Amino acid sequence: MNGFARWAAGAAAAATALTPGMALANDSTAELATGGLVLTKNTAIVMQSEDLFISDKEVKVHYVFANKTNADVTVTVAFPMPDITIEGMDDNISIPNQDAVNFLGFSTVADGKPVTAQVMQKVVKNGVDRTALLRSMGIPLAPQLESTDQALDKLPRAQQDQLAKLGLVIADDYDNGDGKGTTHHVSATWTLKTTYYWQQTFPAGRTMVIDHHYTPAVGGSAGTSWGSPDFAKDPTYAQQRAHYCVDDSFLASVRKTIPADSTYSTMMEERIEYILTSGANWAAPIGHFHMVIDKGDPTRLISFCGTGVHKISPTQFEVNYTNFVPKQNVSILILLHPSDQ
Repeated sequence: MNGFARWAAGAAAAATALTPGMALANDSTAELATGGLVLTKNTAIVMQSEDLFISDKEVKVHYVFANKTNADVTVTVAFPMPDITIEGMDDNISIPNQDAVNFLGFSTVADGKPVTAQVMQKVVKNGVDRTALLRSMGIPLAPQLESTDQALDKLPRAQQDQLAKLGLVIADDYDNGDGKGTTHHVSATWTLKTTYYWQQTFPAGRTMVIDHHYTPAVGGSAGTSWGSPDFAKDPTYAQQRAHYCVDDSFLASVRKTIPADSTYSTMMEERIEYILTSGANWAAPIGHFHMVIDKGDPTRLISFCGTGVHKISPTQFEVNYTNFVPKQNVSILILLHPSDQ
């Protein structure tokens, strides 16, 4: 946001990846950055307003666009899904559902009518598009699905070796103790890029309302490093504080949850990343930008960056900006108690 200032509020925070070497690190799940609609730089369409709601359960965006010209304008509007990158068998990425394509449950309505979007997916490894190769072998493109690994295991060994040389799979040979010896298994290790897109006509001289909704990919950890004197010594500590605008009052609240016999809080983490800068692609600044962030429970701690933040309920915080040009994305950190699941 314009000139982000520090903001930390009394009960919903998140931390970044845990401090290197911490035992809790294996229980950390990585978040995927999501955002709103994207349009290539356009001189005809202005975004009069954007109402954005973010929680760990849903993201809702209500746009009002206006065509400032005297002719209808048809453009391609896109919603890029976050990349899914699997690099190793132990990768643990937060993905809301097991749909191979619409894994965020994305939906859009334009002037009250559901939008039927097209989908483009491609697989990339080391900067090379490998989509056609995988399709020729009958392999699903979603690397996170068990069905993808099952399909890979059914390939002839020669094709598995071919994919391994290209870095698309990694071998995992193991003995499961059934007396049958070693089992050969391979796992997908590539990046899936998914984009929803459609042609949208903006009528001359009038406004158009577009709403979209999806489930965010929320990162999490079974514990947290925030408030610990050990984390304060970590080389990444200052960068992480700046990323989430963590202030002293937030840290003081976390420290109150540290047991007497420990140096770490018992709280757990959630992390949400929202890509806001794509809103700068329209013909003019966003006339009115309104954002509400909901931490979900009054007992949670929250920290995020913003100016002019107001608390509007026990769990919700809002900002309002006029003639807004987004220059920074939204990073939300939430701390919750283990019983708050």
